[in-house]
Amino acid sequence: MTPLSLVAGFGCRQGCTAAELGALLEACLAEAGVPAASLAALATREDRALEPGLRALAAERNLPLQGVAPEVLNALEARLNQPSERVRALAGSAGVAEAAALALADRLGQGPAWLVLDKRRSARATCALACIHLEAQRP
Repeated sequence: MTPLSLVAGFGCRQGCTAAELGALLEACLAEAGVPAASLAALATREDRALEPGLRALAAERNLPLQGVAPEVLNALEARLNQPSERVRALAGSAGVAEAAALALADRLGQGPAWLVLDKRRSARATCALACIHLEAQRP
Protein backbone atom coordinates (compact mmCIF):
# COMPACT_ATOMS: atom_id res chain seq x y z
CA MET A 1 0.00 0.00 0.00
CA THR A 2 1.16 3.53 -0.77
CA PRO A 3 2.22 5.49 2.33
CA LEU A 4 -0.37 7.99 3.54
CA SER A 5 -0.08 11.62 2.51
CA LEU A 6 -1.31 13.86 5.29
CA VAL A 7 -2.24 17.44 6.02
CA ALA A 8 -1.83 18.71 9.56
CA GLY A 9 -4.48 21.27 10.45
CA PHE A 10 -3.84 23.74 13.25
CA GLY A 11 -5.81 26.11 15.36
CA CYS A 12 -3.83 28.31 17.71
CA ARG A 13 -3.93 31.36 19.88
CA GLN A 14 -1.99 34.43 18.87
CA GLY A 15 1.65 34.14 19.85
CA CYS A 16 1.73 30.34 20.05
CA THR A 17 5.33 29.25 19.56
CA ALA A 18 6.78 26.97 16.92
CA ALA A 19 8.12 24.80 19.75
CA GLU A 20 4.63 24.20 21.19
CA LEU A 21 3.14 23.59 17.73
CA GLY A 22 5.97 21.23 16.81
CA ALA A 23 5.62 19.24 20.03
CA LEU A 24 1.86 18.92 19.45
CA LEU A 25 2.44 17.83 15.85
CA GLU A 26 4.99 15.21 16.92
CA ALA A 27 2.56 13.86 19.54
CA CYS A 28 -0.20 13.64 16.92
CA LEU A 29 2.02 11.84 14.42
CA ALA A 30 3.15 9.39 17.11
CA GLU A 31 -0.44 8.72 18.23
CA ALA A 32 -1.51 8.13 14.62
CA GLY A 33 1.51 5.89 14.06
CA VAL A 34 2.69 7.76 10.96
CA PRO A 35 6.09 9.24 10.17
CA ALA A 36 6.70 12.95 9.76
CA ALA A 37 7.63 12.19 6.14
CA SER A 38 3.90 11.56 5.52
CA LEU A 39 3.16 15.27 5.86
CA ALA A 40 2.45 17.10 2.63
CA ALA A 41 1.34 20.45 4.08
CA LEU A 42 0.10 22.42 7.06
CA ALA A 43 -3.24 24.23 7.12
CA THR A 44 -4.95 26.75 9.38
CA ARG A 45 -7.57 29.48 9.39
CA GLU A 46 -6.76 32.20 6.86
CA ASP A 47 -5.86 34.88 9.41
CA ARG A 48 -3.68 32.51 11.43
CA ALA A 49 -1.47 31.67 8.44
CA LEU A 50 0.46 34.83 9.31
CA GLU A 51 1.23 33.69 12.86
CA PRO A 52 5.02 33.62 13.40
CA GLY A 53 4.89 30.26 15.22
CA LEU A 54 3.05 28.52 12.39
CA ARG A 55 5.24 30.15 9.74
CA ALA A 56 8.36 29.06 11.63
CA LEU A 57 7.06 25.49 11.99
CA ALA A 58 6.33 25.32 8.25
CA ALA A 59 9.82 26.64 7.47
CA GLU A 60 11.48 24.19 9.90
CA ARG A 61 9.61 21.28 8.30
CA ASN A 62 10.01 22.60 4.76
CA LEU A 63 6.24 22.34 4.27
CA PRO A 64 3.79 24.73 2.67
CA LEU A 65 1.41 26.50 5.06
CA GLN A 66 -2.02 27.22 3.60
CA GLY A 67 -4.67 29.50 5.09
CA VAL A 68 -8.29 28.42 4.62
CA ALA A 69 -11.12 30.93 4.27
CA PRO A 70 -13.77 31.00 7.03
CA GLU A 71 -16.59 30.10 4.62
CA VAL A 72 -14.70 26.95 3.59
CA LEU A 73 -14.19 25.97 7.25
CA ASN A 74 -17.91 26.52 7.89
CA ALA A 75 -18.89 24.37 4.91
CA LEU A 76 -17.08 21.37 6.46
CA GLU A 77 -18.93 21.41 9.79
CA ALA A 78 -20.86 18.19 9.08
CA ARG A 79 -17.56 16.31 8.61
CA LEU A 80 -15.98 17.40 11.91
CA ASN A 81 -15.61 14.83 14.67
CA GLN A 82 -15.30 17.45 17.42
CA PRO A 83 -17.32 20.59 16.54
CA SER A 84 -17.26 23.21 19.28
CA GLU A 85 -19.60 26.07 20.08
CA ARG A 86 -16.75 27.72 22.01
CA VAL A 87 -14.56 27.63 18.89
CA ARG A 88 -17.48 28.96 16.84
CA ALA A 89 -17.79 31.92 19.22
CA LEU A 90 -14.05 32.63 19.07
CA ALA A 91 -13.19 31.78 15.46
CA GLY A 92 -16.47 31.97 13.55
CA SER A 93 -16.56 28.27 12.68
CA ALA A 94 -17.27 25.11 14.67
CA GLY A 95 -13.72 23.88 14.16
CA VAL A 96 -10.38 25.05 12.86
CA ALA A 97 -7.82 22.24 13.09
CA GLU A 98 -10.06 19.48 11.71
CA ALA A 99 -11.76 21.71 9.13
CA ALA A 100 -8.51 23.23 7.86
CA ALA A 101 -6.88 19.79 7.54
CA LEU A 102 -9.90 18.41 5.66
CA ALA A 103 -10.19 21.47 3.40
CA LEU A 104 -6.60 21.39 2.21
CA ALA A 105 -6.51 17.59 1.95
CA ASP A 106 -9.69 17.73 -0.15
CA ARG A 107 -8.06 20.30 -2.43
CA LEU A 108 -4.86 18.27 -2.82
CA GLY A 109 -6.55 14.91 -3.34
CA GLN A 110 -8.56 12.99 -5.87
CA GLY A 111 -11.64 12.71 -3.67
CA PRO A 112 -12.84 13.51 -0.18
CA ALA A 113 -10.23 13.43 2.57
CA TRP A 114 -10.80 11.77 5.92
CA LEU A 115 -9.56 12.46 9.42
CA VAL A 116 -6.78 10.14 10.54
CA LEU A 117 -6.65 11.82 13.95
CA ASP A 118 -9.27 14.09 15.52
CA LYS A 119 -8.06 17.35 17.00
CA ARG A 120 -5.70 17.12 19.92
CA ARG A 121 -4.88 19.99 22.25
CA SER A 122 -1.89 21.63 23.85
CA ALA A 123 -2.10 24.69 26.10
CA ARG A 124 -2.43 27.13 23.19
CA ALA A 125 -3.11 25.07 20.06
CA THR A 126 -5.04 22.25 18.42
CA CYS A 127 -3.89 19.88 15.70
CA ALA A 128 -5.69 17.31 13.54
CA LEU A 129 -4.47 15.05 10.74
CA ALA A 130 -6.36 14.45 7.51
CA CYS A 131 -5.42 11.98 4.81
CA ILE A 132 -5.25 13.15 1.22
CA HIS A 133 -7.41 10.77 -0.81
CA LEU A 134 -5.36 9.10 -3.50
CA GLU A 135 -6.64 6.13 -5.47
CA ALA A 136 -3.88 3.94 -4.04
CA GLN A 137 -4.93 4.58 -0.41
CA ARG A 138 -8.68 4.26 -0.15
CA PRO A 139 -9.99 3.76 3.39
